[in-house]
Amino acid sequence: MAKTWILITDAERARCFERHASDHSLKELVTFVHSHASLQAKAGGGDLTGEAGKGHGRTGHAGTQFEPHTEAHAKERANFAGELADYLNKGVAEQRCQALVMIATSPMLGELRTHLSRESEKRVLTSIASDLTHYSGHELEKRVNDALLP
Repeated sequence: MAKTWILITDAERARCFERHASDHSLKELVTFVHSHASLQAKAGGGDLTGEAGKGHGRTGHAGTQFEPHTEAHAKERANFAGELADYLNKGVAEQRCQALVMIATSPMLGELRTHLSRESEKRVLTSIASDLTHYSGHELEKRVNDALLP
């Protein structure tokens, strides 16, 4: 029996379901919640991206010198996407699923793709830019079925 794994995610949480070809029912396999502890710890201290750079400062130096800007949220999203992709890659490698469907926010879709193994990439039936993380039960099943219609 063909099994399809459906990953539903945004940048903070993800749920992976198994869908059987016979009845299209969804069985939840795992839930992921991404902790933003590193971001929250910095939130009270000003800049979320770390060191903002050097400017005129107290020395009265006339020139400016700025460090390259790296968005902390993008790094966190990339880390979470890597964790999710590792789970999918392992499932494909262990032949626990024959196909993958990714339903995620647009930024997460891009991140997930960069972390998938070649074999997992081959198994992706479709990827859909949508946020279904707030739905559950019959409503989630209906929305997944609607999203997968041709």
